[in-house]
Amino acid sequence: MNQTLRVGIVGGHRGQSFVLGFQGQAEVVAICDTDPQRLTETAGKAGASLRYTNYEEMLDKARLDIVVVSTPMPLHAPQSIAALQRDIHVLSEVPAATDLEQCWQLVEAVRSSRAKYMMAENCCYMKDSVLVRAMAHAGVFGELYYGAGGYVHELHDLHQRTPWRRFWQTGIRGGTYLTHPLGPLLQWTRARAVTVTCMGSDHHVRDPHGKSYALDDSTILSCKLNMGGMVLVRLDLLSPRPANLPYYSLALQGTNGCYEAPRCHGEKHRVWLKDHCPDRETWRSLWDFEADFLPQAWRNPPEAALHAGHQGSDYFVARDFLDCIVNDRKPSIDLYDALDMTMPGLVSQESIRRGCVPLPVPDFRSIRKFPEDLPAALQDSWVMRVRE
Repeated sequence: MNQTLRVGIVGGHRGQSFVLGFQGQAEVVAICDTDPQRLTETAGKAGASLRYTNYEEMLDKARLDIVVVSTPMPLHAPQSIAALQRDIHVLSEVPAATDLEQCWQLVEAVRSSRAKYMMAENCCYMKDSVLVRAMAHAGVFGELYYGAGGYVHELHDLHQRTPWRRFWQTGIRGGTYLTHPLGPLLQWTRARAVTVTCMGSDHHVRDPHGKSYALDDSTILSCKLNMGGMVLVRLDLLSPRPANLPYYSLALQGTNGCYEAPRCHGEKHRVWLKDHCPDRETWRSLWDFEADFLPQAWRNPPEAALHAGHQGSDYFVARDFLDCIVNDRKPSIDLYDALDMTMPGLVSQESIRRGCVPLPVPDFRSIRKFPEDLPAALQDSWVMRVRE
């Protein structure tokens, strides 16, 4: 592929973080945003000459090869579908969808399109996550059977400024926004959740106006994996405390060792390995294994990666998606991977609504007729179609 691929971004404020990753074989030529001032600012920073306030107009007129969907959560699936129907490659922000019907519509669109779809779960591309994944796949932890992580990030002010977040992230009970920790855990274990049980702490924290949130202060998802293991994932957008961003993927346990991320600032990424540690008391730094396992791209990242968002991971997300298009390979987080990372959060809403019962997680790889092929427990559930 010799031509320069044309990229459009919808949702310029978030989407501009991917611009540096498309340099080279692609060029960001168009930005779409409903806020005219933000449109002007982000298009200027991206160097995009085409500017739109109507998404479908951009799809129809800008002659795009790729679109980056970085808009509010309920728009991810509909906007991805609109591009796929025009055979435009899609890089979508997380989560992939906000209800089961959207999931099915997205499946149909990908199956019918000549274009590729990938979900931009940037935590899977952070340096520590990439290194742990490489070590896990090399077998140094042995047979994996347990993982834990969470998204612990108090965001009261942001949820007041952005009404869509106030509903879609803190206005619904369950694990509404958990692909950040769940994505790496599923990649490390090479597994998918088959059953989810969701529990919450109830409601103690109030918003700045004294109103209670629908989302529990803390929510825990217990996910049984298809390979026999399990992962626990915590969502906490409300508790008054410092953000704990390294907590995205906290722990991994196998028969030959384990990994633990920092639980607070000042702690280090650490591993204990049966074949590399002298006793049961001595941890080693994760970075002791960088030379043997870290992929080459992360060893000497280009200057552009160092200036990209989310610790450089946004750069690598864009580069990886561009590479899968240029070399016509499967996206690293394709449609079914994206739904594996999204579905446990959707099913968790029904689990907690029914009193914290375990519920099956659909595998859309095997679903050919909707909703008949869904597990019976979900065919008439809250997450079939969630409306604002």
